[in-house]
Amino acid sequence: MARDYNKENPWVYAGPSKIHGKGLFAKKRIPKGTHIGTYEGPEAKRDGMHVLWIYDENDENPVGRNGKNVLRFTNHSARPNAEFDGFDLYAIRTIKPDEEITFDYGDDWEDVD
Repeated sequence: MARDYNKENPWVYAGPSKIHGKGLFAKKRIPKGTHIGTYEGPEAKRDGMHVLWIYDENDENPVGRNGKNVLRFTNHSARPNAEFDGFDLYAIRTIKPDEEITFDYGDDWEDVD
């Protein structure tokens, strides 16, 4: 039986982004420290459009997930309002309703806002 990755998330929705394509947006005020959701999808064997890679504390042994739920639309910002802890996304400051939720993709994206 196929897993349903697109169940409703009480915090977020996807919509047109000024940053890139579709983005992830707050349905309501999200307080700092709130668990927004978990990046869900099958394990990835290679890089792709919606693959999130998580590394261990030594920046080794990457594990990737091919995003299938709404969190796959989280875009990059050098001034993010959320961050991943493993595959779990948390607000790092209060996020206003309808504000786009972003995280820092890392060093390869440092010249991109």
